Order: sequence, then structure tokens, then C-alpha cells
Amino acid sequence: MKDRVVLAYSGGLDTSVAIGWIAEETGAEVVALAADVGQGGEDMEVIRKRALACGAVESEVLDLKDEFADGYCLPALKANALYMDRYPVVSALSRPVIVKHLVAAAERHGATAVAHGCTGKGNDQVRFEVGIGALAPGLACIAPIRDYAMTRDKAIEFAERTGLPIDVTKKSPYSIDQNVWGRAVETGFLEDIWNGPVEDVYSYTQDPAVPREADEVVITFERGAPVAIDGRPVTMLEAIQELNRRAGGQGVGRLDLVEDRLVGIKSREVYEAPGAIALITAHQELENVTVERDLARFKRGVEQRWTELVYDGLWFSPLKRALDGFIDDVSEHVSGDVRLTLHGGRAVVTGRRSAHSLYDFGLATYDTGDTFDQSLAKGFVQLWGLPSRMAAARDQRTAGA
Repeated sequence: MKDRVVLAYSGGLDTSVAIGWIAEETGAEVVALAADVGQGGEDMEVIRKRALACGAVESEVLDLKDEFADGYCLPALKANALYMDRYPVVSALSRPVIVKHLVAAAERHGATAVAHGCTGKGNDQVRFEVGIGALAPGLACIAPIRDYAMTRDKAIEFAERTGLPIDVTKKSPYSIDQNVWGRAVETGFLEDIWNGPVEDVYSYTQDPAVPREADEVVITFERGAPVAIDGRPVTMLEAIQELNRRAGGQGVGRLDLVEDRLVGIKSREVYEAPGAIALITAHQELENVTVERDLARFKRGVEQRWTELVYDGLWFSPLKRALDGFIDDVSEHVSGDVRLTLHGGRAVVTGRRSAHSLYDFGLATYDTGDTFDQSLAKGFVQLWGLPSRMAAARDQRTAGA
């Protein structure tokens, strides 16, 4: 019996060519696995049949949209995950769920290796291979583009020589990766970082400069998870999809970023993440209302580290797993409603309410009804500043010594 390789299959030129390429180079049979994480585009059944037509011995397509939303996007929302304080880790979130199912498929089909279509310059090679190593240390990983120098010219030549049923002439000026959490666009004229993105770069968002009526939305959270929009119950997937539509219709969630890749280079990326940005904006504000000050301060550091771990391909690492426990504990009281106005490319919080609120009107008000005992403040200020005053007095005393 021949060895088998499970290939993460997208349906495009590179992974279609990889089926025959892997078979030629290794002699193994290839099983294609395509994952639906809300990327849209071609019908998944068309993709399944294409893999078979390109030489796969078996082809599977998996609907992972709800699993992706609940198990990956929701933890990112609870972590307010924004890489470099701006980017909601779109691609990095989808890789571990694909890795999980690649490993399961390898076991199911008796495969000795898995394969992916990543290059040697990107972050995704790390996310796939480190994740696979964490879940199945004995599985080998094959990367044809990286390991066999499978350039686009060679891929086209291979497709034409072997008569693969794919269009090898059409070439997008961009490299695009997308899922329900967002969309990432790179290469082409965007590689000159002085060039501004043109409108045809965008797909998830409308031009924010076009005049239109504002959209007001109320998002209800329970323990950090969105459970209703404008009073209508929603799943996590439905919340993202509705806000992709509504926030995207207002141009919310466009990002143009030169980011620090894991492999050490800087890369210019244009992102669209309307639902993610709207949800994170609302979630952050609800935390401001419901999470105690020192816990909130500490969590901000945890959020940054959590996001770096995910971006760097360490979703299955012990540290990330431990931080998940902390974030879930913080989320215990993050329940309530946040009102957003979506307009002109921005999601602006205009209201918040929660039965778990730490905001006390009587303590906060400067008007009648003030319950704050101002007589306590003088002594507090003196004690709070005591270490600084002592250090300043010491410096003055020893300045001339």
C-alpha cells in the first residue's frame, strides 16, 4: 500500500498542482482536505470535485464555520486580540482549526504526512507545522512551494503538461486570504508602501467616504460572548456575519498596516475586518464597565501576549492554554449591552449598561446625590505620593555630596 499525504487544499492553482507534484516527488497518494471557514467564493462541492480531477485519491470538504466562530473567533474576541494594537489576527485564527482537522484526517486515512501550500517567507508555514507538531509529533510536513521551489511559472507549466482542469491564465494582482473574521490582501502594487490602496482592493467593506445614513446597533454579551443583536438572539457566527454586513456597509474595519512578520521581515498588508472590529470595540467598552481596575490593567498585558502567541503560530502551546483560563475567568462578569453607531468607517460606542457594572452614579456624579466622601481624599493623596516625596527629598539632600 502506498504512503498517503493529506493536503490542505484551497482549490487554487498552487494546491491543485501540489496534488500531482507531491505524487511525482514522493510516490505517495494525496488526500485533499478543504475547509470552509467562511471565506466565501467557490462552492465547496466544486472544490471537492476539482481535487479528484487533479489526481487526489480522496477529497473531503468540511463545514467548519460554526466551530471556527465558537472555538477560535470567540476566544480572540474575549482577548481583544489586536496584533500591534490594530490587526485582529484574521489568518492566524483559521490555521489552528485547519491543522486540527488535517491531523484528524491523517489519522483517519492512515497518512504518514500532511502538506500545505505556504511559502518560506510567510507566517503560515510556522502556524501549520508548529501546530501539527504539537498535535501529532510523528507526522511529517511537506511544503512543495517552499521545499521543492514550486514557483508560479513551474506550477503553470506542470498544470499545462499534465492537463489539470484549472484556469492557469487568470492571475489576481493580489494575494488574498479570507474567512468570516476578516480578509487579508497583499502583494502586487501594495508592496510599494507609498502606494495607497485603491477601491477594488476591498470586498468586505463599502467606501466610508460615500454619504449614507448611520446605523445604530445594540450588542448583548453574556460572559464576553455576543448573544443578541438589537434584541434578536444570535450565535457567534451569526453575530460576526451580521456585523460584517452592517459594519462593512459603513466602511468599518479597513486597515493598512506594515507589520512585523514572525520570520523577521516587515510586510505591508491591507485588511478588512468589519465584524471583528465592531465586536472588539463593543467588548472592550463592556470590560471597561465590568472589570475591576487592576485586573483590567493586567489583562491588557495578557491580551498582547495572547495575540502574539496566536500570530506566531503557538495556538496549541501551554502558555496560550494557560492564558485562556485567565481570560475566561476575567470574562465571568462581562455581560450587558453596548450601543454602537456605525458610520463613516468608524464604530463608536454611544451607550453601555450592565447588571454587573462597577460604575456607580452616586460616586461619579459632581451634582446633587454625590456620595463620594471627599474628606478622605487629602490623606489618600498624601500617602500615595509619600514614596515619591521621600525619593525627591533624598535626591535634593545628596545632590551636592
